Amino acid sequence: MALIVRDIMETDVPAVYSTDPVESVLKVLRAHELPGVPVINEGGRCVGIITEADLVLSEEDADLHLPHYFQLFGGVVFLESMSHFEERLRKAFASTAEDMMTPDPVTIEPSATVEEAARRIAGRRHNRLPVVEHGRLVGVVTRVDVLDALTNEPE
Repeated sequence: MALIVRDIMETDVPAVYSTDPVESVLKVLRAHELPGVPVINEGGRCVGIITEADLVLSEEDADLHLPHYFQLFGGVVFLESMSHFEERLRKAFASTAEDMMTPDPVTIEPSATVEEAARRIAGRRHNRLPVVEHGRLVGVVTRVDVLDALTNEPE
């Protein structure tokens, strides 16, 4: 019988609330030596995820200049999307988990097969997926969990 995510997921998973200050998020990551943490609301629903990529502005994102633009007939026409600039600005000045998180994270159900988890992790280039049941966080499955399960699965 094929393994499912419930068989390999970690269930004792630290999470942070969307209203937690950034300092609390950093303490949780440091205390548990994690590269990322799910963000939940008061009802336990997984509303986001914070990973190392959310914590550090890359060289490309570190320059918070306005997108390139030109003036036309007394108005301004932006040559790039303002949404990317707004996202960088929001994360640069984040004060809560909600400000810093990536909303609507890629998740997986505990009843999904390990192969499905592998496809989702590889396809999205994620290292960890929150496991949700009816929207509520019930665990996390990591790339290492999936690799271990696939390489140790009896034929």
